[in-house]
Amino acid sequence: MNAPLHAPRIPSRDIHPMFSARWSPRAFSDETIAEPALLTLLEAARWAPSAANHQPWRFAYGLRGDAGFAAMAGTLAPTNALWAGKAAALVAVASKATVAGPEGDMPNRWHAFDAGAAWGGLALQAHLAGWAAHAMGGFNHEAAAQALNLPADHEIHAIVAIGRQ
Repeated sequence: MNAPLHAPRIPSRDIHPMFSARWSPRAFSDETIAEPALLTLLEAARWAPSAANHQPWRFAYGLRGDAGFAAMAGTLAPTNALWAGKAAALVAVASKATVAGPEGDMPNRWHAFDAGAAWGGLALQAHLAGWAAHAMGGFNHEAAAQALNLPADHEIHAIVAIGRQ
């Protein structure tokens, strides 16, 4: 008997099916993702709205088998490392916490909110392209920032596993 992988999700209002069909699995096939396909997902993220059009989000990625992937995977919490190592790619989502002001850099109060909007675009584009994206907060933030050589005025928010279910 073939059971569904997950229960159908029924929205309470009439919305586009891409919203209710998108989900974040913790199981991926061995399929790889070509770099141009991954860059298409990041391009969708680039078009997210942002406060004053500052676009503070920053993405770093690694494809399974390369040094960037290994560096990010090495910072994952053990429970995430169990399944995320099978992902085709890992993408770090960070943002610049400052913005240029008239007297030098000043805090950008909306940087994390804007990065979240960009992540949403990436997740929906992944879904539309037949990929699954699962954002994780379970990682060592300091180790990830160091592995990515993140500048001091940037904050890392999530590591996203991307793969085929």
